[in-house]
Amino acid sequence: MTTTVSTEAGGRTVRKDAPGAARGSRRRTGRLRRAGLPYFLLLPALILELLVHLVPMVIGIVMSFKELTQFFIRDWSTAPWSGLDNYTVSVDFDAPVGEALLHSFLVTVAFTLLSVGLCWLIGTAAAICMQDTFRGRGLLRALFLVPYALPVYAAVITWVFMFQHDNGLVNHVLHDQLHLTDKPSFWLIGDNSFYALLTVSVWKGWPFAFLIVMAGLQNIPRELYEAAALDGAGVWKQIRHITLPSLSAVNQVLVLVLFLWTFNDFNTPYVLFGRTAPEAADLISVHIYQASFVTWNFGTGSAMSVLLLLFLLLVTGVYLAVTSRGRRTSRV
Repeated sequence: MTTTVSTEAGGRTVRKDAPGAARGSRRRTGRLRRAGLPYFLLLPALILELLVHLVPMVIGIVMSFKELTQFFIRDWSTAPWSGLDNYTVSVDFDAPVGEALLHSFLVTVAFTLLSVGLCWLIGTAAAICMQDTFRGRGLLRALFLVPYALPVYAAVITWVFMFQHDNGLVNHVLHDQLHLTDKPSFWLIGDNSFYALLTVSVWKGWPFAFLIVMAGLQNIPRELYEAAALDGAGVWKQIRHITLPSLSAVNQVLVLVLFLWTFNDFNTPYVLFGRTAPEAADLISVHIYQASFVTWNFGTGSAMSVLLLLFLLLVTGVYLAVTSRGRRTSRV
């Protein structure tokens, strides 16, 4: 920066910035504005994210430390503090509340593992089969994505009609046509409700796995398969030694997303069974809803929600740590 010095009458010295310094200052201001513009444009989305997710989460955590029942719904801030009592009741597995929560947690774990595993298996198999060019491949790809594109409520309500005991399509096919059962089964109550819920979850979840795996397969060079075929490797060896290792990064993200979506799924069991799910299909999301909005004990329900959040954070952290360590080991 350059300045000019002039002396006026009376001996007073005046410093004036040179024109080049003013232009440099304006350029720096322009660069700062251009650099800050993306953050300014993201500001509305960040504010909305805080209002939609972070603020309700903080309120839920505060509610978990209060004795919030139906008597304090009008003004929940006046509910007395209960400390860790809600958490103590939730994890007391010898008491009815804790025992029911543990049963719901175990059902959810079994349901999530089966659903995620089947979604990944079916989606990966379909994506691999759709890699080869044949007549009608585009139509099949579009049809495979229909369950994922349908609104959840419309799709699950259709399954409710199909699982009806007297006039449902499932009993008509299994009992009347194929004669696989001695009598029509009850699919929406009893032990069969778990299999009905699993069927609907896999049906609407595997197209997402198919879409992600199909996108990942586009990044695998075809030359690898051609070289493996020349070396005498069959289809299964190509899948084992080329396809699956190349999809490891995609599968790590896919499995984590499917796990979180399935473990937290509320819409499917709620639409399929209503406000009260059968014991065999009592997922923890519906169980927390019942503890909050059916028994009107929002303090205990909030404590269960916080425990669920901590469990998912723990599983996610361990999963990311294990998978990142596996990637570093494979690179070495």
